Amino acid sequence: MLALVTNDDGIGSPGLGVLARCAAAAGLDVLVAAPRVESSGASAALHGAEEDGRLMVEERRAPGVPDGVRSLAVAADPALIAFVSAYGAFGAVPDVLLSGVNRGPNVGNAVLHSGTVGAALSGATLGMRSLAVSLDAADPRHWETAEAVTAHALDWLLAGPRSRRTLNINVPDLPRAELRGLRQAPLASFGAVHARVAQHEADDAALVVRYEGTERSTEPESDAGLLAQGWATASLLLAPYADESVQVPGLGDADG
Repeated sequence: MLALVTNDDGIGSPGLGVLARCAAAAGLDVLVAAPRVESSGASAALHGAEEDGRLMVEERRAPGVPDGVRSLAVAADPALIAFVSAYGAFGAVPDVLLSGVNRGPNVGNAVLHSGTVGAALSGATLGMRSLAVSLDAADPRHWETAEAVTAHALDWLLAGPRSRRTLNINVPDLPRAELRGLRQAPLASFGAVHARVAQHEADDAALVVRYEGTERSTEPESDAGLLAQGWATASLLLAPYADESVQVPGLGDADG
């Protein structure tokens, strides 16, 4: 089985090495293909830079990647990397997609905007088992904790059936001995940040958007709340699907 490792922090992130080592330890063949530059907030966008109609790709070793693992810097958003890999752009089609380890949490409904989660959801829609991992710090210190949790989560993912679900993991930036454990959690109604929108004082036509930290204690049993209490969290995200539980009325005679 082949694992594609990507992220939205770019090819220079140590998180790629964490996921590559976990995949190799699980007996998977590994390919690292990550954005050439940071693509945070890209969601599932399919943006890429082309030269003569070709996506720009270069061999570049990500930090901490095991010897013998192919490592590519791609001028594209992570979801586009997942997309083209499913059509053999880098050789064999991956069976598993691992995205991260992201610097900073991906919790709550804000996961919609995450390039890390967007890549994993894209992989799931393309038939890959997919896992997104984030570490709760802008400048993480405890990558080893993320590696231990990822190894556990990957074992579970590989043992289960293939599905359209993405396993979204968030890990507190704590020493392994201080981690309280892993708990499955629902998404918080907010994310790691929220936006405040206001009119620009000097220009009524302009809006000012400020991103501010949220108060996680208001939803203590959510992924954001549990993460703040020292738990790693696991949330299963379902890739886009048509919900037929509610009927949309037709147009009368036009329905036939």
